[in-house]
Amino acid sequence: MEPGRARPAGRPRAFDADAALDAAVRVFWAQGYEGASLDDLTAAMGITRTSLYRAFGNKEQLFGRVLARYTETAAAYALRAVGRPTAREVAREFLDGAVQATTDPSSPAGCLGVQGALAVGSAGTAARGVLASWREAGAALLRDRFERSLQDGDLPAGTDPALLARHLMTVANGVAVQAATGVGESELRVVVDMTLSSWPPSPRG
Repeated sequence: MEPGRARPAGRPRAFDADAALDAAVRVFWAQGYEGASLDDLTAAMGITRTSLYRAFGNKEQLFGRVLARYTETAAAYALRAVGRPTAREVAREFLDGAVQATTDPSSPAGCLGVQGALAVGSAGTAARGVLASWREAGAALLRDRFERSLQDGDLPAGTDPALLARHLMTVANGVAVQAATGVGESELRVVVDMTLSSWPPSPRG
């Protein structure tokens, strides 16, 4: 735009969509789906409601984008974990990542995927379903990885990969809830160590 020339009427002010999305992640993470009002979201994102709707859709659609962003950033430890060479290392990376993400002092405590819809009314039903699907996708990711470990002889014969994955998800979700109530990183790492102390031994030694 040339100096002195006014912005054309009706043209929305440009904004950094990624930065706005990151701000929305923090609002939903700290306040949950129903607790995050549109006023809270637009204030944190630095945009108007009109810009929010144009760029991200309604609140439910924005939440879907936020969850995807959270998966790529704070919750990226899950994808890193399944790339580890042994099932035990997968479990260690996954649980250590959960502890780090949920107790990071630079972020809201807990896990967006766990507490985002723990207490919601009818208005949050859709978000609760989205989060349930998100958690199931995480369990499936671990299950598939443990199935490969079983086939490779890294887990004892008779191990149930789905149950093992569910066990890890349950511990990780519990870590998130505990972190949200103020339990610190050091104590939660002891919980992780206790969990791994009963991990199925690898037949490969």
